[in-house]
Amino acid sequence: MALRGLSVLELAGLAPGPLCGMILADFGAQVVRVDRLGARGNVNILARGKRSLALDLQRPQGAAVLRRLSARADVVLEPYRHGVMEKLQLGPEILQRENPRLIYARLSGFGQSGRFSKTAGHDINFLALSGVLSKIGGSGENPYAPLNLLADFGGGALICTLGILMALFERTRSGKGQVIDANMVEGTAYLSSFLWHSLQMGLWENPRGQNLLDGGAPFYTTYRTADGEFMAVGALEPQFYKLLINGLGLKSDELPDQMSMSDWPEMKKRFADIFAKKTKAEWCQIFDGTDACVTPVLTFEEVIHHDHNKERGSFIINEEQSVSPRPAPLLSGTPAVPSCKRNPFVGEHTEEILREFGFNQTEINQLTSDKIIEINKPRANL
Repeated sequence: MALRGLSVLELAGLAPGPLCGMILADFGAQVVRVDRLGARGNVNILARGKRSLALDLQRPQGAAVLRRLSARADVVLEPYRHGVMEKLQLGPEILQRENPRLIYARLSGFGQSGRFSKTAGHDINFLALSGVLSKIGGSGENPYAPLNLLADFGGGALICTLGILMALFERTRSGKGQVIDANMVEGTAYLSSFLWHSLQMGLWENPRGQNLLDGGAPFYTTYRTADGEFMAVGALEPQFYKLLINGLGLKSDELPDQMSMSDWPEMKKRFADIFAKKTKAEWCQIFDGTDACVTPVLTFEEVIHHDHNKERGSFIINEEQSVSPRPAPLLSGTPAVPSCKRNPFVGEHTEEILREFGFNQTEINQLTSDKIIEINKPRANL
């Protein structure tokens, strides 16, 4: 795989960091998740392909273990607010002094500087401070976050992954690692570059929910069907809009101009009345195979059975019969081969990881006795 041989230490945290680590693991990196002793809860979400080392970083002996591991790693991925790693004597200045090739990825909400750098927050807060949240929501409604996908995973995990890959590429020239300040506010703002660069085009001059691409246009929104399901409509171009009109059983010469914004509210009501008369399956029969840009809004249960997704193998099943999306993008020569094994138990691989990094059995026994590490090997079912 593309990242074969890459050694990554991922300090356990909430969702953005684990996704970043999972992407690296899916494409071949050896990812060690450094867990807290006795960690429970949702640490196993997004843990595919990783191994777990349980280590107490709050104690000097535990921090010394991580420094030793970092001396032989390619990447350290840490998800904490500014100053936390420095307090543990695990900041980039210390770790890169021992390993100048180390790439030190810092994935935080607000970044490593600025007045909010030590402030708590979640996806909706980062989205709000990026300016993007102000653009999302229905007409006359409060802004709302699109789940926790945009800031946590788009502006956070994916941007951080991009930073790591760019730093790895640069290292092939300079031989040196660098520090990556990836944060969800700026990452989300960067993702929204199209919004900023299109301001002068008039795409966003109306209030939220009344513009071309935010649900204001009757040909770029969703409609409820007779069975309580939904269809998504994205017929922006005139030739696609014409096919939409035909599929709805309407005549173009009897309708206002597509881009007559003053007529959009009435046209939305008219389209909604028509969509409400047929089921989702019936609308699929009408629009499948056309370029009207009308598609069903699929549930998680439906999406894995959709013909297109089945033909491409877009979803995979692990040994516990859990379904998840296949890694993307597809690489023709070195595609991802995601692990199908169950997620690791906290501390399941502590001993083998330490051995790989040069610790002898006497050292491992002492660390266990001092409760610096935790070894939780799975028990056999007899």
